[in-house]
Amino acid sequence: MKPILIVEDEPGMLMGLKDNMEFEGYQVDVADDGEIGLDKILGNEYSLVLLDVMLPKISGFDICKQVRKKGIATPIILLTARGEEIDKVLGLEFGADDYITKPFSLRELLARIRAVLRRTENRTESKANHTVEIGKLSINFSSFEGFVDQQEVKMSHKEVEILNYLWDNKNTIVSRDDLLDHIWGTDYQPTSRTIDNFILKLRHKIEQDPNHAKIILTVHGVGYRLVV
Repeated sequence: MKPILIVEDEPGMLMGLKDNMEFEGYQVDVADDGEIGLDKILGNEYSLVLLDVMLPKISGFDICKQVRKKGIATPIILLTARGEEIDKVLGLEFGADDYITKPFSLRELLARIRAVLRRTENRTESKANHTVEIGKLSINFSSFEGFVDQQEVKMSHKEVEILNYLWDNKNTIVSRDDLLDHIWGTDYQPTSRTIDNFILKLRHKIEQDPNHAKIILTVHGVGYRLVV
């Protein structure tokens, strides 16, 4: 039984999600405000977190930021009643793995959960205990641990996934569409600007001079190439 945390302040929604997730065979923990939710994420190991954006005390965005800054790579799906593009972009840039707008169908939510868990499990199985050197960064794709000069570097979930995919396709051109499809899947497509922002962050962790990249190269009008 995979443990899942649901952080949602609306009682009916919270209980409905809990009952349905338990019916699907998940072990479910709950929190009804952001402060409790953050404490539970920091103090427990979950397979996935369903995280509402609009929460009392601490917002879902702030929880996401704090969790990723601490190097916790637990997959997060954001739940929100808002559907503006800027909210989707912010959520993904703060480290969320997916984003679903209320109202949503249970079937759609379960499909998103399975897709996120499948991507996480596949990556973990293929990269277990494998550390590689990319520029000045030493990265373990399974544990999400990155080091520069033996000092730990915080890596968000999405940063590791993107770098993992570039590494698997090193020395070949990877289009932005390829990254969007393989990292986010077909259910939700962020903008190419989101990819560019992640690449910028990765360059600061990898390149000796991020303004003159020699490892993650831009192929104008297409995408990127990781040169090893």
